[in-house]
Amino acid sequence: MAYELTKLIPNLIVANVEHSLAFYRDVLGFQQTVTVPDAAPYVFAIMESGPVEIFLNDLKTAVAEYPAFADRPIGGTLTLFIHVTGIAEIYETLRQQVTVVMPLEKKWYGVTEFAFTDPDGYIITFAERDA
Repeated sequence: MAYELTKLIPNLIVANVEHSLAFYRDVLGFQQTVTVPDAAPYVFAIMESGPVEIFLNDLKTAVAEYPAFADRPIGGTLTLFIHVTGIAEIYETLRQQVTVVMPLEKKWYGVTEFAFTDPDGYIITFAERDA
């Protein structure tokens, strides 16, 4: 291979950047690092939590840049699979604040995980490798 892939950052198309920002910041503990423009209403934002980075992109702005998004529903069939530590505590903290779509469960492939939706229907799976 003549090139090296160095990082993957999901760019989520969202209905309302401010609403999604609040979810990732206030519920999941991400930090807001960039917004465009500097004050609301935003059309783009970057959220970070440790090495995990997520872009939030306004639907109209994204369609202008990527016309193929025009007829596609927000949310789709994407799952954000994020490794965490302290899965049981995280589950207990979040289960009353999010819509859980897969309860906390030890899986056959050596992780304990649960999944929930964000405000735009993206499914987020938090997983911890079993000791």
